[in-house]
Amino acid sequence: MEHTTGLDELLAGYVAGTLAEPARVLVSAHLELTDRNRPYVRQLETLGGLELEQTKPVALTNRDARLAAIFGLGVTPVRAPQPEESFDPRLPASLRRMMGRSSLEGLAWRGLMPGVKEYRMGEIDGCSASLLWIRAGRAVPSHTHDGTELTLVLQGGFADADGHYVRGDIAIADDHIDHKPIADRDEDCICFAVTEGHLRLTGPVGRLFQPFMRM
Repeated sequence: MEHTTGLDELLAGYVAGTLAEPARVLVSAHLELTDRNRPYVRQLETLGGLELEQTKPVALTNRDARLAAIFGLGVTPVRAPQPEESFDPRLPASLRRMMGRSSLEGLAWRGLMPGVKEYRMGEIDGCSASLLWIRAGRAVPSHTHDGTELTLVLQGGFADADGHYVRGDIAIADDHIDHKPIADRDEDCICFAVTEGHLRLTGPVGRLFQPFMRM
């Protein structure tokens, strides 16, 4: 289950190329994991192409200098996957490329609280990107956000007051939402999260952990 309006806006931003890089990767990974929104994205791409065809061309200033700069950048070759190289099926290809690794094995997970750990990828393009691992049946304390939080489920699922999310689903939260995600009881939940701003714990238990959370 997903927030339809917010998700439509997110997909439109993906097609328009206006998303921050971690958000772009998150949407790309979502489209890899499920075909639910691929037709909608194709429609947006078609509409964008038609609008571009109807737009009058604009002459470039300093055309020769720009071309020289582009060709002077060079291209770094990308290592092709070797036949014996195995990929973690939980990681979509777009996320593997962003992380520069093919598996969750060996990641430097950091415990946030009992039953919840995080692997931080750092600040990228103005957003915080991380993986969250929530033990089956465990809950993340009630919290809200100073900005927008996008969460893509990679394994298992979780539920909050807005619905139930499983592999491939995107949950969208902002400063108007105070929620308490609870992982499904039958499997650990692993998510890719992209946030703008800070997370603020709101419940009595959460406030005890707030000093140890990212600020």
